[in-house]
Amino acid sequence: MTTREECLELDRNDALAGLRDDFSLPPGVIYLDGNSLGARPRAALQRAREVVEQEWGTDLIRSWNKAGWFELPLVLGDKLAPLIGAGPGEVAVTDTTSINLFKVLAAAIHLQASNPERAGRRVIVTERANFPTDVYIAQGLAQWLGQGYALRLVDRPEDLEAAIDADVAVVMLTHVNYRTGRLLDMSALTRHAHAQGALTVWDLAHSAGAVPVDLNASSADFAVGCTYKYLNGGPGAPAFLWVAPRHLDGFQHPLTGWWGHANPFAMQPEFIPCTTIRSGLCGTQPTVSLSLVECGLDVFAKTDMAALRRKSLALTDLFIELVEQRCAAHPLELVTPREHAVRGSQVSFTHPHGYAVVQALIDKGVIGDYREPQIMRFGFTPLYIRFVDVYDAVEILARILDQRDYDLERARDAVT
Repeated sequence: MTTREECLELDRNDALAGLRDDFSLPPGVIYLDGNSLGARPRAALQRAREVVEQEWGTDLIRSWNKAGWFELPLVLGDKLAPLIGAGPGEVAVTDTTSINLFKVLAAAIHLQASNPERAGRRVIVTERANFPTDVYIAQGLAQWLGQGYALRLVDRPEDLEAAIDADVAVVMLTHVNYRTGRLLDMSALTRHAHAQGALTVWDLAHSAGAVPVDLNASSADFAVGCTYKYLNGGPGAPAFLWVAPRHLDGFQHPLTGWWGHANPFAMQPEFIPCTTIRSGLCGTQPTVSLSLVECGLDVFAKTDMAALRRKSLALTDLFIELVEQRCAAHPLELVTPREHAVRGSQVSFTHPHGYAVVQALIDKGVIGDYREPQIMRFGFTPLYIRFVDVYDAVEILARILDQRDYDLERARDAVT
């Protein structure tokens, strides 16, 4: 079994080790929940002070122009774009993932309905195990549209291609599954969808900043994602949306707020959409939250996704190896794929008392989280997780399991 000293040696030889200094991590904590909320970049505190004290406090409304608040959603979009294989002017950071998903899903349906050869298509395909908000948004939109629109839920990833047929208007998929960490083949599924005449919408919430993504090379149509997980934008930080350049001219969605207007300060009664990615915006932007997103994105400029992916796979390989060796006597089941090609940057194990075990880990300074049914999730953010963190986390998990040091009567928190 890999020793702790060997893990320390891996850290000494880690070319990304210095990036950990860019984050404020509390002492005595091993943070394995960056797949749910990323750690705080050190620069964020000072940036928040600047925005609140100077830009808002002193410059007041002048900061929309003077501090660049008005252009911030698109400036941030251009910073984020290289992480997801997008180009300049293709990404906007705005609103929430759910709202952005509604926009692009509605836009995709509109494009299909406007095409005489595809106007009769009424099916949206997604996985039953997709993140619930994605399913809910699609259900709500289908019900609102009526006219026979329906959601087709697929139970297994290997059945997705068969489910995408001539009735399908849009294929809406999450690139990395939030429970299992399974990574879908974006290029292959997009290619198949297009061959069947369907458009694709990709949710990158568990991909952006964690695994290499190339939207343009994959010929994807639309994408959304959040910035508060691996991108470390802060709790509730604005999400992002991407529209393939070939669709921008025809990009229309129902949330036609004034920030997506071609000339918002003309104050016209008629909505005239902007012809750029700005048309993906809706209402006035949350400037303080947007400003903090930049702090997380700036760290990525010091490395590249290929290097982060190599370390991510090494960390998750080590975690799987150590858990299976050190905790072999316990009823743990790995639900994350072993194969690198289909694994994101998290590892999930089931345990009959998963919630109680996760809470015991948190009490001892190892922060992961829990998802039904019985899934203990551990996220590995290569920017700040060390190999020795992996070793120490598994040792604490093993002691908890060996000693049954968890409370089955503990009440559930609102957020698990």
